[in-house]
Amino acid sequence: MQLSVVILAAGQGKRMNSDLPKVLQPLAGRPLLSHVVRTARALEPATILVVYGHGGAQVQGALSHESIDWILQAQQLGTGHAVMQAMALIPDEHWVLVLCGDVPLIRAETLQRLLGAAQAEAEAEAGVRANQLALLTVMAEDPSGYGRIVRDAAGKILAIVEQTDATGNQLSIREINTGILLAPADRLRGWLACLSNDNSQQEYYLTDIVAAAVKGGSGILSVLAHNGAEVMGVNDKLQLAQVEAAYRRERTRDLMRAGATLADPTRVDVRGEVTLGRDVFIDVNAVLEGEIHLGARVKIGPNCLLRNAKIGDDTEVLANSIIDDAVVASNCRIGPFARLRPGTVLHSEAHVGNFVEVKNSELGVRAKANHLSYLGDAQVGNEVNVGAGTITCNYDGANKWPAVIEDGAFIGSGSMLVAPLRIGAQATIGAGSTITASTPPGKLTLTRSKQTSIDGWKRPIKLNDSDKSAAIKNALQKPEG
Repeated sequence: MQLSVVILAAGQGKRMNSDLPKVLQPLAGRPLLSHVVRTARALEPATILVVYGHGGAQVQGALSHESIDWILQAQQLGTGHAVMQAMALIPDEHWVLVLCGDVPLIRAETLQRLLGAAQAEAEAEAGVRANQLALLTVMAEDPSGYGRIVRDAAGKILAIVEQTDATGNQLSIREINTGILLAPADRLRGWLACLSNDNSQQEYYLTDIVAAAVKGGSGILSVLAHNGAEVMGVNDKLQLAQVEAAYRRERTRDLMRAGATLADPTRVDVRGEVTLGRDVFIDVNAVLEGEIHLGARVKIGPNCLLRNAKIGDDTEVLANSIIDDAVVASNCRIGPFARLRPGTVLHSEAHVGNFVEVKNSELGVRAKANHLSYLGDAQVGNEVNVGAGTITCNYDGANKWPAVIEDGAFIGSGSMLVAPLRIGAQATIGAGSTITASTPPGKLTLTRSKQTSIDGWKRPIKLNDSDKSAAIKNALQKPEG
């Protein structure tokens, strides 16, 4: 089956009350339209055509990395009119699958069932394509706002009637149109030519092709979506939140099916692709973005953010930690309140403790930075101990400079390492030192002034407002000359 996918994405979305076009509203950190394009791509179609209109430059810019044929609907005259704009680029021998840019949770498996039903129908016609229009429908608890599927006494589909044009009896129908349909391109072209805008909205409804197909003698094939959540449309921020919740539920179910234990599945937010080993534990309020890999027996503490992270077996990430574009090996310990920034690599059994920030740095096997430190652009060797309050001073105001700390070095607390420099293997840096040049291996290096006690010195006392103002004025005067 040669397939062309048309995605309708021209609507303004007035009910969103947003300057952002509706199809660019974020779901799990990505635009609604991006989710639909990704699902369409999984079907391996010959082409994907996106019909855009409102906010066109924004929409195209947001998906500029995608291989898409963009079709402008300059005037929004309805869904039927939108599909008409795309038909000029679709060969007659193709099948056309129409998707909606504001129905982001549709699953490729469901669409495959629709394609499979149409394919089976074609094979039943001895290899000749059946003149069938195939619809994806769903049974809704509350069908308000959706087009109703009207059938005859024998169960054959006669038409789709929009809510605003439905009679009282038709409004009671629970089977609704999802907006997703499949048709042979040549037949669809003819049905679209029959559309009229003689309705309450004065628009060309795509759904009216059902009546046109029936009138022309074509049967209508339907496939029922198993899961109502996957065909939920998004028209306002309330529906966006409902879709987000449904997406989150499905992603957390995937994690649990894969063997993860979640302390509270309603408080884990998956916004990317997660692969994991056995017996992973994820505590509450974890956010997983981008490409995430969690090794076997990894433990993620509460309130952690992981973005594009790879974490090895038996590693524990303690509460309130951030791991962003970093690689962590096995048996490491991170946090609480630690931050690994892009370019960070931790080798096995490394420790990064509370209020430690690491950026574009590598920590060797069993290296430790357990308290209140910053390591930036640093190469830290095996079994290095970085004392509390240590900072690699890597930025001179214009350039970033590297620091190398070789195997077995011990960095005393409160040390400033002014890069570029190299701390030799097994070297010791005395606490409170400011090191501005490379140090030899195996030796103690420290920089301290003589400790002094000053006789007669008194602590400052609280000044009244007048005395304080005078003191500030004197202190801020420009020196003469």
